[in-house]
Amino acid sequence: QVQLVESGGDLVQTGGSLRLSCVSSDSSSWFRIKTWHWYRRPPGTQRELVATITTSGSTDYSESVKGRFTISRNNVARTVYLQMNSLKPEETGVYYCKEPLSGVWGQGSLDTVSS
Repeated sequence: QVQLVESGGDLVQTGGSLRLSCVSSDSSSWFRIKTWHWYRRPPGTQRELVATITTSGSTDYSESVKGRFTISRNNVARTVYLQMNSLKPEETGVYYCKEPLSGVWGQGSLDTVSS
């Protein structure tokens, strides 16, 4: 089963930036044909979909992050990224990448935005 490993979580101040990475154990051939998601779960709430990137590179974002977050992928490195700018305290939480075809989740990356 594919495994996903996230990194890049940290403590930042309001308005700061973070870049998350999600490395897949998939081969490059499998990785490149999959769609990838980033979710987040603020404390005490359910996970919510934040960003999606398809095999063609098309992207989609939740309304709350449009214009501030950017999802991207590197098929050779088998990695999905989430660049997060202008972060807000309410965006504190655990961020997960997910491969929807298999339903596999990463272990999560804790991001804390201080006010």
